[in-house]
Amino acid sequence: MEYTSTRNDQLSVQAAEAILRGIAPDGGLFVPKQFPSLPVEEVLDLSYPETAQKVISLFLTDYAPEFLRKAAEQTYGGERFAQKAGYVSPVGDSGMYSLELWHGPTCAFKDYALQLMPKLLVQAKEILGDTNVTKILVATSGDTGKAALAGYADLPGIKIAVFYPNEGTSEIQRLQMVTQKGENVAVYAVQGNFDDAQTGVKRVFGDPAVAERLAEKGEKLSSANSINWGRLVPQIVYYFYAYAQLVRQEVIENGERVDFCVPTGNFGDILAGYYAKRRGLPVGKLICASNKNNVLTDFLRTGAYDRNRPFY
Repeated sequence: MEYTSTRNDQLSVQAAEAILRGIAPDGGLFVPKQFPSLPVEEVLDLSYPETAQKVISLFLTDYAPEFLRKAAEQTYGGERFAQKAGYVSPVGDSGMYSLELWHGPTCAFKDYALQLMPKLLVQAKEILGDTNVTKILVATSGDTGKAALAGYADLPGIKIAVFYPNEGTSEIQRLQMVTQKGENVAVYAVQGNFDDAQTGVKRVFGDPAVAERLAEKGEKLSSANSINWGRLVPQIVYYFYAYAQLVRQEVIENGERVDFCVPTGNFGDILAGYYAKRRGLPVGKLICASNKNNVLTDFLRTGAYDRNRPFY
C-alpha cells in the first residue's frame, strides 16, 4: 500500500515511512492512495484483536502479518481493555447505541490508537533500518496527551514531549499528564488554547532548520497526533467492530446502513469513520457533534475556517 501527501500527489511512500515521518515533507498529511474494500462478512465473527489485524493489515502491507497479529493481541486482548474493547451498549429503548471507548488504560478513546501506535512506530524503525532517536511532539486538549505518554513511556530510542493549553484541560487530565512516569517523557503547559499548541507543533515540523539541528544529533521528529497515519488507522477498527456487533445481536441486518454521531473537536475520530465508509462499511450519516467550540461546525457549513473566536 502506497501513501501520498495531501499537498503533493506525486509523492509516494510505504506505510512504515508514513508512520515514522508523521507528516509529509511538504507539510501535508500522508493518506492512502487506495481504499481496499473489506466486506463486513469477513469480520462478523471475529474478536476485537482479530478485527484489528484484518482491518489494519490491508493498509500496512509492508508490515509482517505475524507482527500485526501479535501487536493487536498484545494491545487489545486479555484484560487490557477490561475485555470490553469496542463494546456497544443500548441507550435505553431509544434505538440508539453507545460505542463505549473508555475502557482503556487511561479512560480515553485515544487509547485505541495510542496503545497500538507505539508498536507500529518501533516496527517502522526496524523495517527502515532507522537508528535515530525519534522525538515525538504532541499537542493535546487533554486526553491525547496522557494516552500518548502512557503508550510511549520508556520505549527505547524514543522521546516524547506533550504540549497542553494552560488552564485549558480538566484538572484530572492535567494531573494524569504531569504525573506520568518515564525517563523519556516531558510535559509542557502552553499559554494559549489547543489550536495554539497544535499550530506550534506543526510549525516545528515544517522548520527545516530544526530538522537540520536534530539530524546533527542523530534525532528525527515524529508525531502522535491525528496528523500521523499510525494514529488514524487503528481508529477505523472500532467502526467495523461496532457494526459487526449490531449484526450479531440481530439489531440490524448485514448491509443495513448505520449512522455514527461523533463528539468531535479535532476531527480524527470522524475521519476514521469516513475511511471505514470508503472501505465499504454500510455507513449512512457521519454526524459531527460539537460543543460551543464550534469552529469545525462553522467550517463545514460555510467553507471558511476562522479560529479567531472565544475558546471555552
